[in-house]
Amino acid sequence: MSAPNGHAHENPASMSGPPSTASSMTTPPQYSADRVQELVAALEVPFDSSQIEWRVTNTTKNQQPVRGQVIPYANQRAYTDRLNALVTPAGWTRRYRIHTSANFERSKDQKIVAKVLVTCELTIFGLGSHSATGEEWADDDNAGTSAEAQAFKRACSCFGLGRYFYYFTGAWVDLDDRKRPKTVPKLVGWATSEGWRRGLRPTEESDPKSSGQAPAASGGNGPVPHNGNGASAQGGSLVREIEQMEQSLGKRMYRGLLKTLARVWNPSDIQDPAIQQKVLAHMQAAERGFRRAEAARDKAGLAAFAGILGSLKVSSLDQVDNLKTLQEIVVALEAAAPRGK
Repeated sequence: MSAPNGHAHENPASMSGPPSTASSMTTPPQYSADRVQELVAALEVPFDSSQIEWRVTNTTKNQQPVRGQVIPYANQRAYTDRLNALVTPAGWTRRYRIHTSANFERSKDQKIVAKVLVTCELTIFGLGSHSATGEEWADDDNAGTSAEAQAFKRACSCFGLGRYFYYFTGAWVDLDDRKRPKTVPKLVGWATSEGWRRGLRPTEESDPKSSGQAPAASGGNGPVPHNGNGASAQGGSLVREIEQMEQSLGKRMYRGLLKTLARVWNPSDIQDPAIQQKVLAHMQAAERGFRRAEAARDKAGLAAFAGILGSLKVSSLDQVDNLKTLQEIVVALEAAAPRGK
């Protein structure tokens, strides 16, 4: 029998649900409201600095020395270690679904390639379940592994684990001849476990001055976009803010809003600043809507939640792709919640 937190390549039959012989699995723990808050707070704490790695996301061209924009991340082991430490290995489980999408054209080389899509459903017994999707180009030898890790981390972020990474906009550093960072930025207070426990928090809009990061638009001595009125830099900032919303909204809502409001698949294809602002505002509204829906679901109960989703022909919140449906779910859940809770 597979372990509760087994991987996608295990026997599918072992992933159909919790083992019937494990009493801790068949009877999920019933946490008090205070205990739930404690667990969520513990999940939100940044990883230890020894677990942080840095990924190069952009590099300069025709410039010496070569510079790269780096952002921090943690590997899957750090996420699973945190879950095991807080709720034990028997206190959570994950399930993967893997499929290949239709072919897409890769803009950098005009090559037609399919994508591997992986959906991870993460359940923390006593807290609930969240699912998220990861994707990678199918011609990558590690496509399945990369997409699986991405989906798992995104699902974790729905519980608050690793969510603080979303506040990083990137810092520019010198690269060696293999395009690896010669040095890495020092983590600021709110991005460390010690600082977080002292009450330090990032600003809502990732202010580079307060976070200690070089602004991605200026490149931290990298290439500076210019336009007489600064519109290019502002547009680039809006595009980055929109891109950062994907992980918190999920693929379905993110793509749905892009298609409906801007008729594009990628934020970088939006040229009109007014439309960029409109898309970002709607995405921020959707993020608030999901939070309200999750809070109302906890009050209304899973039975009422399932009934409301069924009436709207939606299988989960992750399948919602528009604000109208999300609003209907929120209104119905809040109406179904017992008074006084």
